[in-house]
Amino acid sequence: MENKVKVIIGDRLGKGSNVAKGVEAAGGIAIVIPGVGADMKLGDVMNQENADFGISFCGSGGAGALTAANKYKYPVEFGLRSIDAGVTAIRAGKKVIGFGFMDVEELGKRLTEEFIKLQQK
Repeated sequence: MENKVKVIIGDRLGKGSNVAKGVEAAGGIAIVIPGVGADMKLGDVMNQENADFGISFCGSGGAGALTAANKYKYPVEFGLRSIDAGVTAIRAGKKVIGFGFMDVEELGKRLTEEFIKLQQK
């Protein structure tokens, strides 16, 4: 059995289920951190789960992503506002990606598809 891409999702407002649906539709495993302030736990959960990458959502698009990057030295891109910017970050090797609020299925699907495509090269 091949290893599936594991993606951790942390949303400041405790959301993320739509992004998780997209990750799973692309063939990945999504773990949504429950509760308000989940973005601030992103790095810890990524580390515990040995995740391939993590997605953080908050108003600024940076708090959880920067916290994860500072604590665990994950390559980070933050303050993103579009799915295409996220795909570019995946291509650039970023492991933690911070967005403004964007709990949409397409985001999880496209980032996971891009990550899988890069792993197959």
